[in-house]
Amino acid sequence: MINTIPVAIKPKPIGVVRSPISNRDIMPPSGEMAKILVFPEYARALKRIEEYSHLWVLAWLHQAEREVLTAVPSKVNPTVPSFGVFALRSPSRPNPIALSLVPLIKREGDCLEVKGLDVIDGTPVLDIKPYFEHDTVFSPCSPYIPARKKETMTQALWGQALNHHGEECTDLKLAVRMGLFIEERLGYLKNPELKLKVIGSPCLADCLQGLTRARLANPPRFAYQEDPEVKKVIWTKGQEIIFMTVVPKLHSKEIMTLADEELFTVQKRISIVR
Repeated sequence: MINTIPVAIKPKPIGVVRSPISNRDIMPPSGEMAKILVFPEYARALKRIEEYSHLWVLAWLHQAEREVLTAVPSKVNPTVPSFGVFALRSPSRPNPIALSLVPLIKREGDCLEVKGLDVIDGTPVLDIKPYFEHDTVFSPCSPYIPARKKETMTQALWGQALNHHGEECTDLKLAVRMGLFIEERLGYLKNPELKLKVIGSPCLADCLQGLTRARLANPPRFAYQEDPEVKKVIWTKGQEIIFMTVVPKLHSKEIMTLADEELFTVQKRISIVR
């Protein structure tokens, strides 16, 4: 097979990013609020884009290295083994094209304000595509890359819960704290062997389902029982069972700072298979 292509590829930017972050080393994992300024000659291509809630943004990472073929996800955990760059979202790659899914906050003429864009100020934008409902994959499979720092894991779980639930609330905070607790003890929250039963509010159940990607069937990993009086989750992995009950009358502002023992009463049990 000849390693050539018949047509030269010459990407042409259609706009530029305006972000408060100008150094990629300090870009938070969840990205930042930013604006995409679309060049006037492409303004008509934005017609009716405000009817979509989310957009795919393809950008050219102009400061990235292009000779790198393997890398370590250092922002998440620099101690894990390396991956090929096609198996990571590393900015360093032969063609440094960024793919970002972002909520569209508003459009003002040729300017799109978006949330969570993880590219720096001045980055050329190659294309913008709408996010369609059929883009959703509820239970994808991917390698487990545990975050080395608790702060990094907290940010990741917060973003996942918020993307699924759609709003910040007390139960979202509780779900994130539960997720941190269980991940430290039972491992990957999306492990097909990890099951949970939520007894409590619909919001708590929804947020935990977003964190675990557990479903009611195919395979059955999730169960829910509505109860306005209690917030309890039963986690099962193999023979190990962890019962977590939320301490009553918590103040929402305290949830992310209190110690685990101040938030939950926890019981552990080993099931006996006969």
